[in-house]
Amino acid sequence: MSDTYDAIILGAGAAGLFCARVAALRGRRVLVLDHAEKPGKKILISGGGRCNFTNIDTLPERYLSNNKHFAKSALSRFTPRDFLDLVEAHGIAWHEKTLGQLFCDGSAKQIVEMLLEECARGDVTVHCGDAVASVERSDEGYTVRYGAAQAQAPSLVIATGGPSIPKMGATGFAYDLARQFGLKVVQPRPALVPLTLPADEALFRELSGVATEVVVTCGKTAFREAALFTHRGLSGPAILQISSYWQRGDTVHIDFLPGQESGWLKAAKRARPRVALRKVLGEALPDRLAQALAERLALTGELGNLSDKALDTAEAQLARWPFVPDGSEGFAKAEVTAGGIDTAGLSSKTMEARKVPGLYAIGEAVDVTGWLGGYNFQWAWASGFAAGEAI
Repeated sequence: MSDTYDAIILGAGAAGLFCARVAALRGRRVLVLDHAEKPGKKILISGGGRCNFTNIDTLPERYLSNNKHFAKSALSRFTPRDFLDLVEAHGIAWHEKTLGQLFCDGSAKQIVEMLLEECARGDVTVHCGDAVASVERSDEGYTVRYGAAQAQAPSLVIATGGPSIPKMGATGFAYDLARQFGLKVVQPRPALVPLTLPADEALFRELSGVATEVVVTCGKTAFREAALFTHRGLSGPAILQISSYWQRGDTVHIDFLPGQESGWLKAAKRARPRVALRKVLGEALPDRLAQALAERLALTGELGNLSDKALDTAEAQLARWPFVPDGSEGFAKAEVTAGGIDTAGLSSKTMEARKVPGLYAIGEAVDVTGWLGGYNFQWAWASGFAAGEAI
């Protein structure tokens, strides 16, 4: 015997729970399944435990996808303000940090509790702790076996995310299921992830723990935020951002002194000819970093004794210091997964598979990846809303 529903949603994360809430409040009977013991596990660890639940500056061009236009429809129909209205309706205090990032004042638990309360309003059944054993499609719809039970529904939503942070139980299940039904998958890769450096950058590894604001560039993409040196390479918001655009073999350039006007070193030489480069750098950068850069530039002695040409060369190198990462820290440390279920097989309006009626894919499982800072949560809410309105 199967329990019968209007929709079965696989994945009790941000996208899955929100989709369930939207569909249930439209009168749909919804079952949410997740192999984890509790719903919303990734939500709970996000934003340092305070959940960076959206970004007020959300724009479609701040998402990566093989189809750069795909996210526009869903994002336009459910906005950051729409989600913020729900947060405020539940009395959750919030604050804006840098660059439009919105966080709970209290805890990420408040967002999970809000989603579960909303699901309860619509009598959503949330079942955790059993892995999906099989999914089959017939004329009647989809039959899902899990644990000792099975359920049937005309609509099935894939909301199981990507393989980033496997210690939280993340897997590539969404891709296997998509392929089962003939959908293509864009090669998944770690995104918003620290980059590693080869052994010849050992000097910078000695700077582990040092952070400073930089402009980091890869190709035509640049971000101005903090970079952090680690014992394995580079991290911090600027590096996580650029990692989504980085491909193996690419050079990453860092401007260690963003905002400095051209010729600033020669100006320093004229104003203070007896000061050393190490001293000048130390006035603008963390001491250990200033020392390391001065050693790499190999310009010793007073500025007054250095040629203008040498200072111009040093200035140019400080503004575009090259690093060639030898990899990243992988899915284990990636905040999200780039790639995923190919949007070419999905409707941008409803998230339904074009050639498989009743099958939907939302959230991180899909080839849509946002910037750091609440963008991926907004995609979860928006794509979940789009599917929830359709099923």
